[in-house]
Amino acid sequence: MGSFMTINEALSMAAYHYPDKTGVKDLDRSMTFSEFNERCCRLANGLLDMGLRKGDRFAAIAHNCVEWMEIYGAAAKAGLVAVPIMFRLIPNEYLYILKNSGSKAFILAQDFVEGANTIRDKLPKDIAANFIFLGDKEPPADYFHYETLIKNSSPEQPGIEVKPEDIWVIIYTSGTTGKPKGAVRTHESSVFHYLMYNNEMGFNRDDTGLLVMPMCHANSFFYCFNFTYVYATACVYSSKSFDPEEVLRVFDEEKITFTSLVPTQYIMILSLAEEIRNKYDVTSVRNLLCSSAPVRRSTKLEIMKYFKNARLFEGYGSTEAGIPVMLRPEHQMEKLGSIGREMIGVSRIKLLDPQGREVPTGTVGEIYTKQPTSFKGYWNDPEKTSEAFRGEYFTAGDMAFKDEDGFFYLVDRKQNMIISGGENIYPSEVENVVISHSAVKEVCVIGVPDEKWGESVKAIVVLNDGYEQGDELEKDILEYCRDKIAGYKRPRSLDFIEFEAIPRTATGKIIYGALRDKYGRWSEKLD
Repeated sequence: MGSFMTINEALSMAAYHYPDKTGVKDLDRSMTFSEFNERCCRLANGLLDMGLRKGDRFAAIAHNCVEWMEIYGAAAKAGLVAVPIMFRLIPNEYLYILKNSGSKAFILAQDFVEGANTIRDKLPKDIAANFIFLGDKEPPADYFHYETLIKNSSPEQPGIEVKPEDIWVIIYTSGTTGKPKGAVRTHESSVFHYLMYNNEMGFNRDDTGLLVMPMCHANSFFYCFNFTYVYATACVYSSKSFDPEEVLRVFDEEKITFTSLVPTQYIMILSLAEEIRNKYDVTSVRNLLCSSAPVRRSTKLEIMKYFKNARLFEGYGSTEAGIPVMLRPEHQMEKLGSIGREMIGVSRIKLLDPQGREVPTGTVGEIYTKQPTSFKGYWNDPEKTSEAFRGEYFTAGDMAFKDEDGFFYLVDRKQNMIISGGENIYPSEVENVVISHSAVKEVCVIGVPDEKWGESVKAIVVLNDGYEQGDELEKDILEYCRDKIAGYKRPRSLDFIEFEAIPRTATGKIIYGALRDKYGRWSEKLD
C-alpha cells in the first residue's frame, strides 16, 4: 500500500524534476536540487560507512548554515536520527544530550571544537571516535572532516528503506523545569506538518522561504522542508546573530516570499529608522508568520502596515505538537489577541480543568490538542510522556480560553501563573494592559514574594525611545492600570529595565524563571 513521500523521496523527486533549479542556499552559497540531493546522499553514505546503522542517532551543533539542510536530508536518506543541539548550550549541557540520546557521531562547527574537546573523554568510545569537523580549516587531530567525508562517499541513494513511522529527529526542549527532554519526531508527523502548512499558506514552486530562526530549533525545522516538498527554494539566514537591517536586505535581494519570526525580531525591524526601512523593497513578501511567543496587538498592526503585500499568520504550538492552532490573515483585525482556531487536519481542541473536565466557553483551561503532527513521545522517558498526554491528547502546559466563535486566547503558561491572596492571575492579561501605555515598549509581569498575599504583581518595563525612567513615570504607568483591570491583578510595583537585559531563549521567548530568580520566588519565603 502506498503512502506519502518521506523527505528522502521528496529530495530525489526535486532533483529529478528540477535538477538545475536552486534548491537551498544561505548567505554565502547556493546549491541546485541536483547538488543538494547528491550531497545528502554522500553524507548519508559517509555516516553509514563510519559504522552507523538505521535508527542510530547522530548529533550536530552549529550556527545557522546551509549544511543543516544536508544534515537533516542525510538522516532522511539513511534512516538515521538527527539530534540537533542548540548552539547556545555550554559543553556540560550538551554532554547530557549526547549521552541521553545515545548518539554515535557528532558533527560540530569550528566554534564548538574547544568546548567539545573538554567533554570528549566523558563520552562513550563510539561517539568519541566519531567527531566530525564542519568548517573551512584543517580539522583537529582525531576528527573526521565533513567535506572530506562527503567527497569520499558514494553519491548513490543509500538503499535504506525509510518508513513514515521511522524516527527522523529528536529535538531536545529547553529544559526550563529540569533536564531537557528529547521530543521524538517521526517522518510521518513531520511531513504531515509540511503538507498542512503548505495547504494553509499556499506555498508553491515560486516561493523562496527565509529560515531565520535557529536551524537546530523546531521553529526552523517545521519549515525547512516545506519548500523542498513543493520544489521551492529554502534560504538559511546564516548570520550568527539577528541583524534587522541585514534581514531587510536579504528580503530585497533574494526576493523572499515567506519567513517566520518571533515578536522580538519584528519589533527590532520596526524599530529601525524609517529612512532605513524605506531603503529596501519588501514587496515580494507574501506570507509572514509570528510564533514562539505571544504577539502584542500594536506589533501586529505595525507589521501589517510595513509589509503591505504580506498576509500575516500567527501560529501557536510546541516542539512536541507542531503548530495545531493558527490565526489566519482575515481574522487579524477581527480577533486581535487571539491565537486562532484549529488548523486544517487538527481535531477539536479541548480546554480542561485539573480534573480533566472540559471548561465552559470563556473559562480558562489547559490546552490539549490532537493532530497528526504530534510527536511520538520523549526519548527514554515514558513517565514524562505519560504526564503530557490524556489519551491521544497532548498538553504543553499552556492555559487559554475560547470565545463563542471558537477562537482561542492564550492566557499563560501554567507554571507562570501568579497566586495572590488565593486568586489566580495570568501575567499576559496584565501585560496586555501595561503594554497599551504609550511609554511602554515591552513588559514582563511576574509574581514576587509578599508577606500578606503570598505573591504580588510586579511589572518589569522596557521604555520606548523618548521616555526617561523615573518615579513620576512609574506612578503614571501604575495609575494608568487602575481602571483597566481588577484591583488584585494590577501591578503593585514596577521596575525599568533595558531591552537587552531581558533574559530570552534562542527563539526570543522571555525566560520568566530567570526573572523570578532575580526578584525572588514566593516558595523561597515559606521557611
